[in-house]
Amino acid sequence: MALENLKGRVAFIFEEVDFDVDQIVGVKNIKIQDIDELAAAAMQAYDPAFRDKVRPGDILVGAGNFGYGHPHYPPMKAMRHLGIAGVVAESFSPGYWRGEISMGFPQASCPGILGLVERWDEIEVDWDAAEVRNLTRGGSLPMEPLSFADRSMLEAGGLVGYLKRPTAA
Repeated sequence: MALENLKGRVAFIFEEVDFDVDQIVGVKNIKIQDIDELAAAAMQAYDPAFRDKVRPGDILVGAGNFGYGHPHYPPMKAMRHLGIAGVVAESFSPGYWRGEISMGFPQASCPGILGLVERWDEIEVDWDAAEVRNLTRGGSLPMEPLSFADRSMLEAGGLVGYLKRPTAA
């Protein structure tokens, strides 16, 4: 299965270096199990109307070392529930990166992305060209190509799909 390009609006830009994704839902909410309740808590500290503005396929943008801290899954579960299709950041915390790739959630490391986009610009992440394009304002930047294992895991929908995929005998 080929990995489809991401194409969507920039739903939010996290400009803070070492951004802890737990802040998306608030640390007090990371144990919430109900996905609707968790999604309702998302982005309240940044943009309380976020859930009304976001639409399926939208993309988050982050600064350097995005996902710093303990890589908890609930914040991005809430974002996926709201329709967020992936994250493009200057760079990622390794633990966060590994956890979200294993969940099948696309991530693209693109140094310089904060200078390329503004909130609500439409962008495209072209995996084969290893490039992020700003479709609203024009311009593009190279991104770090996915490793073979990361790309295979995303194509399989995450670690479980990757481990269950048919292999040659």
